[in-house]
Amino acid sequence: MNKTELVDAVSERTGVSKKDAGAVIDGMFIEISQVVAGGGEKVTIPGMLSFERVARKARKGFNPQTGEEIMIAASNAVKITAGAKLKAYAKGTQTPPT
Repeated sequence: MNKTELVDAVSERTGVSKKDAGAVIDGMFIEISQVVAGGGEKVTIPGMLSFERVARKARKGFNPQTGEEIMIAASNAVKITAGAKLKAYAKGTQTPPT
């Protein structure tokens, strides 16, 4: 499912216009992006997903072509974790709401 299909499905399920559904979805991802970019806070949608910024330490690596040892710089990354309900839906042990 791509974004257009998601907007269509949310619009149909909730009875709001596609424009409004798209604006809400865009707004949600803008807010999540700002919190993750700021670091320190975690965005949690209980049972479904959580988003947080994590720090990766500097480490040794190897150039696969030459075998030469290189240093990989420290960096930040995003960690997205599936919640218990989403995991149960994926496993098939629980049926998603209709």
